[in-house]
Amino acid sequence: MSLDESLKDGTAVFGVVGLGYVGLPLAVEMAKAGHKVIGVDVSAQRVEQLNRGENYISDVDAHELAGLVGKGLISATVDFSAMASCDAIAICVPTPLDEMKQPDTSYMESAARSIAPHLKAGALVTLESTTYPGTTEEVILPILEGGGRKVGVDLFLAFSPERVDPGNPTYQTQNTPKVVGGVTKECTRLAVAMYGRFIGTLVPVSSTRAAEMTKLLENTFRGVNIALVNELLLLCNRMGINFWEVIDAAKTKPFGFMPFYPGPGLGGHCIPIDPLYLSWKARQYDFRTEFIDLSGRINESMPYYVIERLMEALNRQRKSLNGSRVLVLGVAYKADISDMRESPAIIVVELLRQKGAEVVYHDPHVLEFCPGGDRVERVELTAEEVSSADVVLLITAHAGVDYDLVRREASLVLDTRNALKVPEDPKVVLL
Repeated sequence: MSLDESLKDGTAVFGVVGLGYVGLPLAVEMAKAGHKVIGVDVSAQRVEQLNRGENYISDVDAHELAGLVGKGLISATVDFSAMASCDAIAICVPTPLDEMKQPDTSYMESAARSIAPHLKAGALVTLESTTYPGTTEEVILPILEGGGRKVGVDLFLAFSPERVDPGNPTYQTQNTPKVVGGVTKECTRLAVAMYGRFIGTLVPVSSTRAAEMTKLLENTFRGVNIALVNELLLLCNRMGINFWEVIDAAKTKPFGFMPFYPGPGLGGHCIPIDPLYLSWKARQYDFRTEFIDLSGRINESMPYYVIERLMEALNRQRKSLNGSRVLVLGVAYKADISDMRESPAIIVVELLRQKGAEVVYHDPHVLEFCPGGDRVERVELTAEEVSSADVVLLITAHAGVDYDLVRREASLVLDTRNALKVPEDPKVVLL
């Protein structure tokens, strides 16, 4: 039976390689549409959890997941041979940087090599991992065509970038428009048909390279604009202007302006990393991405600026950072999630310790925090803890935190997110 036929009658079996922040929500949406989904992951622990119906991703509804597993619609394994029964397979594996800050495609290559021997005739493979333009056709396609198969004839290949925004209650996998670009027109058509089974809006583009570039444009746009406001924050602080007030005033313009906000540094797996994939690829074309390179340097400098501002604030109270007790409030990379990947809090806390500070933290979502492998003591947010700190350093502004308590009990606050909203309080210093 062809993929077209199995999609039409609802019998298509879907495979997902990589069951993390991207793969598990995708598998859930596939299963909710009535399709059997087989997930494969190199983590035996993760596979065992999923097969018990246990959720480990905050954006997935635990009750819903348990029900889908209980009905047999979702199962997981570490054995890639299980992909032999799948009509379509989505690869959702990490795309990190190596030690030289160059693209590390080893996870994608390993996934492709692992599924290649088991692909059934006519199977569709989609790559969702964010990567540089050309990866699908230059790296993945040759692996899948091993053994004399031909993409577009014997199997089908497309790129469709994930657009996961952890912690976003409004836009999730099903209602976020999905960009799709295939190696051939037939590859695109089949990928659109497959994703159309469980995603509301599909956006087909002319090629895999166009789809790959689309995701990098989205994330580079954010990175560059965040760098712009970070730099203007530094300028406004030197000029004695409240930049947060400036942003609030500027965003009242109903056209031609989009607010971005400064902060202690970029975090997450996408924004700090994806622009570097593009700048690396650009160098192969003898092209320097000046904006990307400059914005990266600015954003990477922000944790160091946090320490500078903190030391200035303590000095005004005739205190040294060395020996001060610092209560770090919020260590996840963004509000209302537990994800620690690339969080600026990691660098900030390491710098605080290097300078002799005593560091404790509170984060309602992160129960253990070990930057550099050294555990930081977690405390509850009480009047006693707040008042005993020499300074409260607000890194991530989670909802539900008692900021009135912080404002009332703290002797000094460095607010890197303008969460306290008290510009005239002398003990509250904005980044």
